[in-house]
Amino acid sequence: MSIRSDALLGPAEIRDLAAALGVRPTKQRGQNFVIDANTVRRIVRTADVRPDDTVVEVGPGLGSLTLGLLEAADRVTAVEVDDTLAAGLPATVRARMPERADRFTLVHTDALTLRELPAPAPTALVANLPYNVAVPVLLHMLETFPSLERALVMVQSEVADRLAAPPGSKVYGVPSVKANWYARVKRAGAVGRSVFWPAPNVDSGLVSLARRPEPPATTAGRREVFAVVDAAFAQRRKTLRAALAGWAGSAAAAEAALTAAGVDPRARGEALTVEEFARIAEHGPRRPA
Repeated sequence: MSIRSDALLGPAEIRDLAAALGVRPTKQRGQNFVIDANTVRRIVRTADVRPDDTVVEVGPGLGSLTLGLLEAADRVTAVEVDDTLAAGLPATVRARMPERADRFTLVHTDALTLRELPAPAPTALVANLPYNVAVPVLLHMLETFPSLERALVMVQSEVADRLAAPPGSKVYGVPSVKANWYARVKRAGAVGRSVFWPAPNVDSGLVSLARRPEPPATTAGRREVFAVVDAAFAQRRKTLRAALAGWAGSAAAAEAALTAAGVDPRARGEALTVEEFARIAEHGPRRPA
């Protein structure tokens, strides 16, 4: 379905909406609103939004991306924490896309506390995520809503690099491993600063995630695996034998768990796949879930 050019928001419309609502973008909440319709079209296209999708959007702001998603998807559920933005968005949808307004739902809450969404269950997540909470929000949504088949998020370029980094990369770390627990992750493009108002001080990047049919096969639970990941990267310059000593109870216990998992105790966390972290967790101390 093509996106109607007259329905999308441009720089003038964004500023007018902000003025009408008395909105002044704040760095505290990472508010940088997309003002370029072509960028919205690109995001919707890259996200592979389909006519039967129920899309959840986190942090819709003034509605730039919301309108593009609403034109392409079956339904859109927007999750907004800001009181003023949440109050204004439904009116924007009704004014600019009245024929799709009944396909739009607003949930006024903090995405990090979100536990349920109105039916039908979301199939895709598409969002321009604030830089300061991008990774926690993404991981929380993937954990909480297993119906999400795929996601496309716009985040700070540095965060995009970390999420999509392969083992062995200098920026491979906790976000990389945890995202890979849920999905296949890849960089899906760069986004310049000029498409935002106000323009941020950093470039942005698109990250595409395709849900794994199931997490890595393991007898360890997600929390147990993530505990190993956190411990390994808390002291990433150290060997795993040393870095995991606190987690295992001692360096000797860590070495035993690593050896049993088929992982070199002299390796470092940045070299391991999520499957290898899962094997280590299987041979470590079990804690209550």
